[in-house]
Amino acid sequence: MNQYPNAGPGEPWHQPSGETPGWGLPPDPYQGGAMEVYGATGGHQPAMPYPPADGDAPIGTIGEIAFSQHTVITPMGRFPIRGTVWTVNDMSRTERSTPTWAIIVTVLVFWWTCLLGLLFLLVKEQKTTGHVQVTVQGHGQHYSTSIMATHPAVASQIHQQVNYARNLA
Repeated sequence: MNQYPNAGPGEPWHQPSGETPGWGLPPDPYQGGAMEVYGATGGHQPAMPYPPADGDAPIGTIGEIAFSQHTVITPMGRFPIRGTVWTVNDMSRTERSTPTWAIIVTVLVFWWTCLLGLLFLLVKEQKTTGHVQVTVQGHGQHYSTSIMATHPAVASQIHQQVNYARNLA
């Protein structure tokens, strides 16, 4: 049964009669709540984490690099953590400046309260830009990842994670 009788084969909601799609919303009646499996191709299914092949579960991740007690896991493959060299390059910067709204309010209020309006120039805004690059080398493999720095504490947190991985190495 086709819910949209005028839908042609090029329309995204078109489905041949008697066939349940493997995508989109489940067929009626849908009660909401948890995702459920339907149809022949599976449809909505919650993501299930798969156990690691060697039973060595990751204990930390740094960008795209995961590491466990004995293994480094990158998109390029796995290799032992023992004997690896970790490097961190902090290419982020944090700037403090007076926001535009504070300058506008200072100009507007200065005319009524004279020097009191200048207090708005003391308002400072902190903005962090850039990224932190982490590289792991060892056993003939080399992988580098970049993590965007959105806060000044990001670089410190990454340094702590890399130091933990270095201790395992």
